[in-house]
Amino acid sequence: MFETFFTELRSAKIPVTLKEYLTLLEAVAAGAAGTRVEDFYYLSRAALVKDERNLDRFDQVFGHVFKGLELTSEAIEAEIPEDWLRRISTLHLFSDEDKKRIAELGGWDKIMEELKKRLAEQKERHQGGNKWIGTGGTSPFGAYGYNPAGIRIGQHESRHRRAIKVWDKREFRDLDGTAEIGTRTIKVALRRLRQFARTGAASELDLDGTIRGTAEKGYLDVRMRAERHNAVKLLMFFDIGGSMDDHVKEVEELFSAARSEFKHLEYFYFHNCLYESVWKDNARRYTDRTATWQVLNTYPADYKVIFIGDASMSPYEITVPGGSVEHMNEESGALWLNRITDIYKHAVWLNPIDQRHWNWTPSIDMVRTLLSGRMYPLTLEGLDAAMRELMR
Repeated sequence: MFETFFTELRSAKIPVTLKEYLTLLEAVAAGAAGTRVEDFYYLSRAALVKDERNLDRFDQVFGHVFKGLELTSEAIEAEIPEDWLRRISTLHLFSDEDKKRIAELGGWDKIMEELKKRLAEQKERHQGGNKWIGTGGTSPFGAYGYNPAGIRIGQHESRHRRAIKVWDKREFRDLDGTAEIGTRTIKVALRRLRQFARTGAASELDLDGTIRGTAEKGYLDVRMRAERHNAVKLLMFFDIGGSMDDHVKEVEELFSAARSEFKHLEYFYFHNCLYESVWKDNARRYTDRTATWQVLNTYPADYKVIFIGDASMSPYEITVPGGSVEHMNEESGALWLNRITDIYKHAVWLNPIDQRHWNWTPSIDMVRTLLSGRMYPLTLEGLDAAMRELMR
């Protein structure tokens, strides 16, 4: 079976050498694999896979060769939480045809007007149905139901991601700036954004100057100079929470790479679209916010700006005052994005969503237009193109 495993790996174009295979056999003979298939899986993966790009193919071959073996000797026990049973209305209530028949109420103003009317009229708890504020129905107001454009009230988390406003206090998590970089090529792409200058105290030996000074004076003339640093100043805005939860890993890798590459780096968080305030600590985002005007007045126009977000939201959040999904913003998100691009001539938007899907979300096209087309996918090629744009 081990020989089959080796030949199948080779057939799958995974560069496994005979020496690596023999090393694996020696480790198994020495008892390093233990008695569980999981232990043998991790041992063989460590011995035979040298490039993380081959991990998926390795898993496929492993599953094919050792098909039928139990991956764990422990029985699986599970208990269904009671609140899952209570949310029975979330289980396939609508077919695609049903969803198409659920019409939107007629725009932002109409939806807000209807909500005020429902709050005034409704006197008790409601479940199901298509009118009252409740749970599990087709009403635009409530939780655990479906409507193509409504207001989410009291729901644990987003499901369909169609709400135009959320009446809940939501907690977001800060990005981990110490996350392990999945690939060093992210750093390589960021290094295109470099302008070196010597600033600060003279703390580095100037070897050429020392040699030249010694030759000129006839005695040892030690000369020092300031260290050479990347002089690029970077201002980053991270979309956090909601649909961006799907992209936390890749954004954390980018954040870690940026913090290690740029000495002059400032960052802030926002949700969905930029408005009148931003924050640096998600645990304190309701009590410790920074006015966006203060950011614009603090960091001069020579900063380069990078937005990181999926730009996937209700169009109201971009175009309408009060359209924010979480609060009543006095000015539209589009106005704030225009202010950014007016002040900072070098600004780009990095989007973690596959570029092939951008045209299916109207808000992505709206944000891309506001950034004068300077939206790039959060891929190595996209990073490279974005850094080139910022250096123009």
